[in-house]
Amino acid sequence: MTDSAAGQADPREEILTIVDEHDEIVGEAPRGEAYARGLRHRCVFIEVRDAQGRLFVHRRTPTKLVFPSRYDMFVGGVVGAGESYDDAALREAQEELGVQGLPRPTPLFKFLYDDGAGHSWWSFLYEVRCELPVDPQVEEVAWHGFVTDDELERRLGEWEWVPDGLDAHHRLRAFRAA
Repeated sequence: MTDSAAGQADPREEILTIVDEHDEIVGEAPRGEAYARGLRHRCVFIEVRDAQGRLFVHRRTPTKLVFPSRYDMFVGGVVGAGESYDDAALREAQEELGVQGLPRPTPLFKFLYDDGAGHSWWSFLYEVRCELPVDPQVEEVAWHGFVTDDELERRLGEWEWVPDGLDAHHRLRAFRAA
């Protein structure tokens, strides 16, 4: 389905796989319904670093269905119905970065994100190095930049971050420290 004003597909109509607390498939639903009813689904988070090892950070557009206008240190998104986590990671990274020919992201670990307020999704975290020039998708990314780890740490207390990305960031730090 397209949004007649923008000529783009309406993200609320995208069909998602609905899963239970064990990441077992229990059905399918349009994204808008999944969000409205708090149905658990699948997502991917991809940490993107450039050739210098700097981290891709961006601010989401105000039109995003979840966490609009907040900053994120991951690219990613929902896993579509019938799509694997790995395929979604590559698709989402290429779409959001505006690149083709990106190496397949490396899977790191899976976790259940649940904020207790209706946002719950099984999440697979990946990493990838992007040495290509990025041209982020304007529908997804309002601002972007590559920052050092020290810069990111300074910004954690200054910028309003997406809560699931912040949770994933803390889990990734613990994973790497172990």
